[in-house]
Amino acid sequence: MELVAGCYEQVLFGFAVHLEPKASGDQEKWTPVADFTHHAHTASLSAVAVSSRFVVTGSKDETIHIYDMKKKVDHGALVHHNGTITCLKFHGNRHLISGAEDGLICVWDAKKWECLKSIKAHKGHVTFLSIHPSGKLALSVGTDKTLRTWNLVEGRSAFIKNIKQNAHIVEWSPRGEKYVVVILNKIDVYQLDTASVSGTITNEKRVSSVTFLSESVLAVAGDEEVVRFFDCDSLMCLSEFKAHENRVKDMFSFETPEHHIIVTASSDGFIKMWKLKEDKGVSPSLLCEVNTNARLTCLGVWLDRVTDTKGSLLPAVEPSPVSKKEQSERKKKESGREVQEEERQLKPDTKKCGLTGDSNKPTKGSSLISTKKRKTVEMLEKKKSKRKKIRMMQ
Repeated sequence: MELVAGCYEQVLFGFAVHLEPKASGDQEKWTPVADFTHHAHTASLSAVAVSSRFVVTGSKDETIHIYDMKKKVDHGALVHHNGTITCLKFHGNRHLISGAEDGLICVWDAKKWECLKSIKAHKGHVTFLSIHPSGKLALSVGTDKTLRTWNLVEGRSAFIKNIKQNAHIVEWSPRGEKYVVVILNKIDVYQLDTASVSGTITNEKRVSSVTFLSESVLAVAGDEEVVRFFDCDSLMCLSEFKAHENRVKDMFSFETPEHHIIVTASSDGFIKMWKLKEDKGVSPSLLCEVNTNARLTCLGVWLDRVTDTKGSLLPAVEPSPVSKKEQSERKKKESGREVQEEERQLKPDTKKCGLTGDSNKPTKGSSLISTKKRKTVEMLEKKKSKRKKIRMMQ
């Protein structure tokens, strides 16, 4: 098991979680150990998604980076979007769906890493998307004040609903019988069979993340230290607990054979794992925590499914924490990152693949570029920019 989290400081963190065997009468001990840090993006990370083999991250630098968790290597970057990557979702291990501020939703082949379909989904930004458990439908919300249902089998819009304000989160329930749409601090609960609002949950502050714990229980985090559990049928708050010292930015829930776990990430730099009780009216207990010393933005949990089926949470590997030398080198580089990002945004992006607009044809050629090649192109562009500035001064 590996906790992965992105931050404003452009770094992806990986922490391997070890479950130590317990003696009779002792409590289980969960220990997170630094496994890797990766600084591939040139702007803050905005989204993360996890499959059985890969972790993908999206950023304000308009790229999607791929990490092979089995081999622990950077697998390259996808560069189709023009704008911040706002959401990433895997369906199974074969397809990745991405949304961005350019209004596009892209469907990627997660084997060949080619863009199979690019859909002009919203007139404004795509702010969030969620895939139905069947994989046949998807929901998306955007800054054009619409909620859109997509037929993923045919790659077309199935239904458009106008909403009064810009929604920033949409999420299916585990069985796909209902879904929630979040606007500021209000959560509208929709029933799939009627496509209408069955009730509205009101949180104290603006909602930053939601995750279903069951078909009827929803965990809600917002711009505050507290996480609340709501019943989607009665709309009542079942319980709440203080999770962090600062606002909770993202949550992720999953089940093991013995436990139901929720993971939280906060602007205070901490990632925490909580063990949920059967009675959701009782606050969960803390299993472990780790301080990244960074302002976290997004979170995922990579589960080694092969070792999980054998009853072990982790393969027996030695963790490789970041050395002090690497940390100091990273700090030196960061001072020039902001200038580099501003220059990059002012220039037309020559690296985008040929598929633009609303196209039903799969992209030919490679949409995947190596990190080394991308950084070489950026370095050459930066040198050209400096030469131009020198000539102007002369």
